[in-house]
Amino acid sequence: MNLDKLVEAFARHAAAQTDAIWQGNAKTGNKHAKQVNATFDKLCAHGNPGRDALASLFTHPRMDVRVKAAAFLLRHRTEEAEAVLKEAAQGEGLVSFAASEALKRWEEGTWALDPG
Repeated sequence: MNLDKLVEAFARHAAAQTDAIWQGNAKTGNKHAKQVNATFDKLCAHGNPGRDALASLFTHPRMDVRVKAAAFLLRHRTEEAEAVLKEAAQGEGLVSFAASEALKRWEEGTWALDPG
């Protein structure tokens, strides 16, 4: 699967995970979360070009997709990812909370989504 297709899959599963959570369907949400993680692993298998491809989602129309990509790319694209997360953390709701939690874990040194 090429990088563009992997990025599309990451975005699709990230959005579907959020939608499932809003619908109260944890089982489906967890299924999509596993696909997000698996897709990220596939992108990382391509090294930095895979991570760089995922950074294209920093401008995705859905904030939840932007936040998910930024959270995964904090180590690789720190400044850009922090900017996305800080902007999202200004809002209200679950996605803003997730953004602020990712930033908090990063600042504490406990963030571990992409250990490198």
